[in-house]
Amino acid sequence: MKRISLIVLGIFVLSTILAACATPTQAPTPEATEEPEAPVVEEPTEEPVVTEEAPAPTEEVAAPEEPEPDVDPTGQTVVFWHVWGTGTPNEAMLQIVDEFNQTNEWDITVEPVDQGRYSDLEDSMNAAIQSGDVPNLAVGYSNALANWYQVGVLADLNPYMNDPFFGFTAEEKADFYQAALNAPVLADGTMVGFPISQSANVLFYNETWAQELGFENPPATAEEFKEQACAAAEANATDDDPDNDGTGGYVLYAGASDVASWVFAFGGDIKGEGGEGYAFNTPVVKDVALFLKDLQDNGCAFQTESYPNPEFATRKALFTVSSTAGLPYQIEAFAAEGANSEDEWGFIAFPGKDGGKAVNAFGQTIGMVNSTPESNMAAWLFLKYFSSPEVQAQWINSSAYYPTRMSVNPLLDEYVAANPIWQDGLDLLEFGGAEPAKPSWATVRRSVGDTFTAIIASPEDQIDALLTELDAAAAEAVEETDM
Repeated sequence: MKRISLIVLGIFVLSTILAACATPTQAPTPEATEEPEAPVVEEPTEEPVVTEEAPAPTEEVAAPEEPEPDVDPTGQTVVFWHVWGTGTPNEAMLQIVDEFNQTNEWDITVEPVDQGRYSDLEDSMNAAIQSGDVPNLAVGYSNALANWYQVGVLADLNPYMNDPFFGFTAEEKADFYQAALNAPVLADGTMVGFPISQSANVLFYNETWAQELGFENPPATAEEFKEQACAAAEANATDDDPDNDGTGGYVLYAGASDVASWVFAFGGDIKGEGGEGYAFNTPVVKDVALFLKDLQDNGCAFQTESYPNPEFATRKALFTVSSTAGLPYQIEAFAAEGANSEDEWGFIAFPGKDGGKAVNAFGQTIGMVNSTPESNMAAWLFLKYFSSPEVQAQWINSSAYYPTRMSVNPLLDEYVAANPIWQDGLDLLEFGGAEPAKPSWATVRRSVGDTFTAIIASPEDQIDALLTELDAAAAEAVEETDM
């Protein structure tokens, strides 16, 4: 209880008034059992001091009610079509599914079905759409998922991400690498798939051989890349081994993913203005075309009939391109007889014309087929389980993919220690660009590969015409496929 001492000079003050003035006005007090003493008034010797007022009592705020689920997924069966039917990724996938089936509180059962390669699964899914016998979950590239969403087969995952009971909190959403989360998002914001892991299209680079050639650091620009590739080609052409003549530089594959990687590094994009359509006859894309053609024309690049893992492991290539998921196969190639197993090598980004750098980010993405609310929620709960840090760490240890959440990284210390090259790729994810999540991209990417193959083999003055034809083919694909 607070009392205010009043200082009165030369005035007779009645004790009853003083007692009344001492009555508190701010906070309630327990019921008094005795009459309070009247304050003693003394002659002041200094200016009066006024004490601060006590804060007003605050009302208790009721805790918000816990959200209740709108859908009960109990007892649902989820059919999951995937592409990891062999090796350690398959073993990890089956183990993850089994653990979910045994531990989830809703008695949901996930049935994994291997469909072979991505192209095989896509063919099976297209046939299933016609027959109506579709799964609940299906792995696919973003453009395939966009196509299935466009024909009304897939669900938009935004409502599940934001579900107040079964979705992610704001803190959990912030834990995701946004590039991975946004890769399967269409221009209008629709989320056609959920990434369970990610990888990237990167350059493999032989550091030991480069240093022997006189280069202390990886190339920081496209011009430095050419210089190193040409030096390696010259070294093989002038050594005592005739079997490696015509090799040594860059294994050039004119596929769409490699072309897109270079375009990103040069500071451009293959999507049209505002993300609509495509744009290939642009200064940046032409610069990339000239750059790749120049490498080929000067003998600094060559082609292989298959994946160039053996060439890279035997110093027939200073640079190759691969997904980071190809790391186990490259390690195996370096362990083979005749390989330069003592060489140090790793991943680097594609270097741009003016010092920029980029990689082409891929996501291992799963789409949800529209079904009943209960089936959809059961499928979502399995996706959410797969994204948990502990499960992602388990998946990565067997697949060599990268996490989609930052909180997974501390759980991978042992894996990183055993696979230091893998860390190189993790550090490059921040430079990732993404190929278009458009149904038409499946057609356009084939046209990109055909066009750049022709560019490399044609006179330079044909480049403009070929890029113009590519723009026309892309526009036609958009008109026929995209809605």
